This record gives sequence, structure tokens and C-alpha cells, in this order.
Amino acid sequence: MRRSLTTLAALLLSASAQAGSPGFADNPIVYFAVTDRFANGNPGNDHSYGRAADPQGGDVGSFHGGDIAGITQQLKAGYFKELGVNALWITAPYEQIHGWVVGGKQQFRHYAYHGYWALDYTTMDASMGTREELREMVDTAHAQGIRVLFDVVLNHPGYADLRTLAEYKVPVLWPGHEQAGLRDYHSFIDYNNFAFKQWWGPDWVRAGLPGYPDGGETDFTMQLAYLPDFRTESGKAVGLPPILQRKSDTRAVALPDTSVRGYLVHWLADWVREFGVDGFRADTVKHVEPASWLALRAAATEALADWKTRHPEQKIDDAPFWMTGEAWGHGPERSSWHDAGFDSMINFDFQHRAGGDWKSLDGVYRQYAGLLGKRLGNAPRHDILSYISSHDTSLFPRDQLKHGLSALLLAPGGVQLFYGDESARQPGAAPIGDEQQATRSDMNWSTLDAATLAHARKLGQFRLRHPALARGEHRLIDETPYAFARVTPDDAIIAVPEAQGAITLKVRGVFADGALLRDAYTNQTYLIKDGAVAVNAAGTVLLEKAAP
Repeated sequence: MRRSLTTLAALLLSASAQAGSPGFADNPIVYFAVTDRFANGNPGNDHSYGRAADPQGGDVGSFHGGDIAGITQQLKAGYFKELGVNALWITAPYEQIHGWVVGGKQQFRHYAYHGYWALDYTTMDASMGTREELREMVDTAHAQGIRVLFDVVLNHPGYADLRTLAEYKVPVLWPGHEQAGLRDYHSFIDYNNFAFKQWWGPDWVRAGLPGYPDGGETDFTMQLAYLPDFRTESGKAVGLPPILQRKSDTRAVALPDTSVRGYLVHWLADWVREFGVDGFRADTVKHVEPASWLALRAAATEALADWKTRHPEQKIDDAPFWMTGEAWGHGPERSSWHDAGFDSMINFDFQHRAGGDWKSLDGVYRQYAGLLGKRLGNAPRHDILSYISSHDTSLFPRDQLKHGLSALLLAPGGVQLFYGDESARQPGAAPIGDEQQATRSDMNWSTLDAATLAHARKLGQFRLRHPALARGEHRLIDETPYAFARVTPDDAIIAVPEAQGAITLKVRGVFADGALLRDAYTNQTYLIKDGAVAVNAAGTVLLEKAAP
């Protein structure tokens, strides 16, 4: 299981070189769905592992029933295809802790519906569905040219919750724990008991428990939010963690001469090798040392190439594995994380600037296009993934979504559309101490806002056709109404994000006289004469060369 750093670096450089060619990596349009909150395709799995509703806490942190089958239903209905997205980011489908922990200010039962509290990286979480349902979902997406990205965590597994500890007979619980409530939950766990070694084990995690090392003082070794911290930096060979040794349905097997990092990389790469998963969104990147991300990228790249060799009819193309990373506060600049296995980094800067007027947004566009077009030494161009709403921050103002969608889907670099931004999904409850729960309300299938959805579809399909929006030179055409061009040697567009009525645009240097242009927003065509084109705007103008 060991790989030399030389081999890892060679694989990564090869992947980076391929990723620089035209295609998905130059124009990622990613739709992020919190699977549990998106669509319920199989109600029969809603209460797996005894997971139940939480009327006392308003059900804010419980499983709501969304699953892989629900995503497949929407794929088959053409929902994502109509939006113009070319990648679908789903929350981790592998098995999470079975029970709940105390959420907020002792306000609600918090289950792992979001996929960030893993129990077993090798098995499907029953609430998400079956391996057969996952295979169908991936194959259905691929048939539409849509890549599938998993949300993955290398930093930590899930908490030691009452139900999981009881089910796997870790003898650290006091009698009566079955009746634990929000206010007395922790009183039923004997945190001074050395039997906690029968959980993940001290070779696997830092946990501040008897017999375990405490969390460290660095970003790489700290315990984030009191979660157990994987010892990914350790080169020590380990066996299976004790809790998986007692888990009859695990697919994990002992691997010879393998470290914690080696196991985690192996387990995650196996999903790629079996199902053809196209990429990862990596959580808490800055809390895991770069060598682990490099190892994951190399293993996943190799696994996807293997899957494509074995499944030539199901693959989209021969592009390599793709990774984007979440390092809190990262902006549009190139950073060392781009050299640690990541094609792009999530851009926290854009959400705060997307609500500005178009004059200020032109400055943002100019800045981003300039940064993304630069090469530093021999390094490949970097990329970012911008958003206007996120499960980790906040939702974009619901009464300004048309503006926000225009700002996002016309921005340079990769973009991430959060589920429900296209349909005006309203926020849910925001418990004190965990206000981000409000961002994860159920998808509003019965109240889709038709005007907002139509707007998002037109913008998304236009962006999909034009990599110039992501990678082109940014040129200001006019300030009133605001109009700009985005140009590459092979592609060009002109956009007027907010305009009504008759306007004349100077297009010399972007399109030639005599060319016929199509407004993708209205489907009207216009002829260029004397370096200008007169158009009739209906809220937005999206100009492209008309098909011959």
C-alpha cells in the first residue's frame, strides 16, 4: 500500500497537465445538493438504524428522507440537464454514525444527515440507499454528460454517539442511556473509561479520552469542534479500528503495512474504482497535511482511469479525476493548496461581493479574470469555485436571487449552484448557536419559483456552451446599461445582465461586421453593422454567434 512521494508527484503532475486541456476542468458548473434534504425517492429507508423525527427540536437536525434514488429521479426528469450544470456534488453517501448528538444550545437532536460524521467509509448509509441505487445514479448522470462528485472528509470520523456505542458494544455507557434527552445526554457516557479504546483506538484518532492522545496545537493535529482527529500524519502501520472489527457488515479488511492515511485513501478511492465517481469536494482541507491530499488525489486518479478502462460505454470522456477543496476563508488567489492535489479551491470571497451593483461587480470580474489568467512560474493555471449560497455560511437574499444568479453564472472561474437557489427555496429554522441549519431546509418542489428557475436555466445553459465565461479575457463594453465581453481565442460572448428595451452595443473587436448574433435569453437574432448591434433587451442579454 505504500507509494513513494516521487510516484505520487508524477501521478499528480500528469493529472494536472491533462486537467489544463479544454473541457470540464476549464468550466466547472457544479450543483450542490444536500442529499437528505433534496428529494425522497425511497420512503422505505427513511428511518434506517432507528433514526427518528425530533418534534421537540423542530426536526431541524434529523434525517428528512432525501436519498440517492431521489437524485436519480430528478436526473431522469431532466432537472439538472435543464439547468446546464456539468457536475453534481452530493453529500457523502457512506455510512454515518447511527444516533444523534446534542445540537445548538441543547435545542435539537443533531444527526449526521449532512455526511460529515462517518462511521464506516466502506459501506452505504442505509438512509442514502443501496450500492445498486448509487450505481444507477452515477450511470444516469454520466449518460447526460454530468459528473458526480462526493463530499469527503479525511480529518475526522463522527462523534461517539449513544446509539452507535451501544450497538457495537463499546462498554462505556451508564444504565438508562436509552432514555437520554438533550439536557442529560453526556451524563450517560463514562468519559473516564479506558474501554473507549474499543472505539476507534488511539492509533487511529486523537480524542482526549483515556488512553488516547489529546488533540494537538496545530491546524493539522487539533480536534475540530471536539471531533476525533484522524492521525493521518502518522507513518505507523495499523490494523482495522476496533469498532470496525466488531461490525459484521463492513467491507473493510486489514491491509498489510498500512497507515491511517493509507486506509482512508484506499477506502475513498474504492468508491471511485467501483462506481466511476469523477471527483471529490474535500472538507476541512487546511486541517489535513498536504501529503494526505496528494495521496488521495493520486489514488483516485489511478482508480478512475481503471474504472474508465473497464467501463468505456459509461464514461463521459477521458478527463482525469478532479478535486476541489474547502479551506475556510480562501479567496480567488492561487495558494499552496493548488499544489496539494486540488484543481480548484472554494472561493469564500464571492458571496460577500455578489450583492453589489454592476459597477462593483465589474471590478470583481476584472480581478478574478486577471488572477485566473496568470501563470506563476511553471505552475498550471489555478481555478476557484465561487458560490452565492452555502450550507456553511448563509443563503443569498431570497428577494435578490435573479441578481445573485446573474452575478454568479457570469463570473470568471468555476461556479457552484446551491440547491434551491434556482427555485427560491426559503430558509428553515435557525437554532441559536447553529444558525447554518437554516441553509439546509427541504427542497421546495411544491413551490418552485417559475421566473427564478427559468432565469437560472437560461444562464446555466449559456454558460455551459461558453468556456469563455470561465476562462476568457474580461472587457467592459458599456457602463449604462452595464455590458461586458468575455473572450478567448476560440470563444466569445457579450452579456448585459440587467437591461430592458432597445439598446445599442459596440462589439468591434469581439465580433466582426456582418456576423449574425443570437440572444440566448430571448432567442432573437441580430446582425452586426458598423461595429455595433441593436438589440431589444428583455431583462438580460446573452449574445453568442448564431448557428450557421
